[in-house]
Amino acid sequence: MSRISTHILDLMHGRPANDVPVKLERQQASGSWQSISSARTDQDGRCSQLLEQGELSPGVYRLSFDTRTYFDAHKLNGLYPVVEVTFHVRDGESRLHIPLLLSANGYTTYRGS
Repeated sequence: MSRISTHILDLMHGRPANDVPVKLERQQASGSWQSISSARTDQDGRCSQLLEQGELSPGVYRLSFDTRTYFDAHKLNGLYPVVEVTFHVRDGESRLHIPLLLSANGYTTYRGS
C-alpha cells in the first residue's frame, strides 16, 4: 500500500499541533502543481494517509501546511504563515513520512519512518 503521511509537533508547547490544514500536491512535467489531497491534522497532530488510492509515482511532491490557522487559533504571531516542504519520490518507494517540527519563528523537517 502506498502512503504519504505527516505529523506536526509544536516545539513551543511540547505537544502535537492539531487541526492544521495540510495539502499534498505533485509537480507536473509543465512545472505546474496538481492537487492530490488535503486534510487536517488529528488530535495527535497526524495526517496518516494523504495519498489517496493508487501507486506512489516517482516525481516531485509538495506538502503545504497552513500554519497561520494554527498560530491564529493559539493567539501566536507566527513568522511563517505557510510552510511548504518539497520532496522527491524515487522509483520503488511506496511509503514516505514527512514530519514538521514547528515554532512561531522557525521550523525543521526530516524524513521519518
